[in-house]
Amino acid sequence: MSKAVVEVGVRAVAETTGGCAVFLGNEDKVFVMFVDQSVGIAITMFMQGMKKERPLTHDLLANILRALGAKIERVIVNDLKGGIYFARLVLSAENESQQKKIIEIDARPSDCIAMATALSAPMYVSLDVWDEVEDMTEALRKMQEDGSHGEESDEEGDS
Repeated sequence: MSKAVVEVGVRAVAETTGGCAVFLGNEDKVFVMFVDQSVGIAITMFMQGMKKERPLTHDLLANILRALGAKIERVIVNDLKGGIYFARLVLSAENESQQKKIIEIDARPSDCIAMATALSAPMYVSLDVWDEVEDMTEALRKMQEDGSHGEESDEEGDS
């Protein structure tokens, strides 16, 4: 990774009037990214390990990656311009000669978060983005204390 990054995890997902708020962060800081409701629900389902009757789009992509012998190495939220986040999905694959190839794909951050959550891949935020985002740790704490509806991640138990 050429740029300095900070490792993050999904701390909580909460429904909003226009979709879902995904709280990303670590012990030092938490920030919010707003995503489509369908992706927010998918992230929540992956966090809870819910079984689905039929594969979701993110399940399909995960199954395709597995079938091709590829895996997600990491996802990186690498830019923030005009309130819009940008991300990269970093894949690795080996060919028949066992030569490893790294592939970076531009992708929506919400899809990257869903894929990383589904496949337990590490998530990072570039230091530039990390320094720019507003710390929402207190808002998350208050939401959790108030018992607002939201799926929390038990990061300590997942490690």
